[in-house]
Amino acid sequence: MNALLSGFALGFSLILAIGAQNAFVLRQGLRRAHVLPVVLTCALSDAVLITAGVAGFGALVQAAPWITPVLSWGGAAFLVVYGAMAMRSAIAGGAAMRLDDGPRESLRSAVLTCLALTWLNPHVYLDTVVLLGSIAAGSESRVLFGVGAVTASFVFFFGLGYGARLVAPLFARPLAWRVLDALVAAVMWAIALKLVWP
Repeated sequence: MNALLSGFALGFSLILAIGAQNAFVLRQGLRRAHVLPVVLTCALSDAVLITAGVAGFGALVQAAPWITPVLSWGGAAFLVVYGAMAMRSAIAGGAAMRLDDGPRESLRSAVLTCLALTWLNPHVYLDTVVLLGSIAAGSESRVLFGVGAVTASFVFFFGLGYGARLVAPLFARPLAWRVLDALVAAVMWAIALKLVWP
């Protein structure tokens, strides 16, 4: 039981920080656009990565040091582009940002964006595969530790996606969307800079 709780606590703390993936899930939740597929995509992706880490894939990543710079530069490039798109939305503002406009993107586009934000982020691999994998190896039960971490991911993403509705009245104003998009852009660019300039 201790391993389960430890896995849950560590898994939850690792995904709690604001990042590209979380900002996207929050935005989808606020717009009520494809929320279930987006949160499922995030949670299932985390489950795959956590399982790989707990199963010992972390050792493989550590044995191939060239993986880290490739992931860092690729992830940084993606985040710069995504940040630019968010900043363009912040500058444009207006009717396109209103809650009652409904989804502006297709389900396919939302899921692909979510997959890119998840799988092109080097921190995801370092956190879920390497860090969780190495800690799970020293746990009293790797399986229970992994189950706890996966459960934390599902709880977090479902809470973020569907809990965003609680602050929806704030985002009924276009200015709030513009501020959110500007913050998202700043976060993306800061993460991109951190990836290539530690």
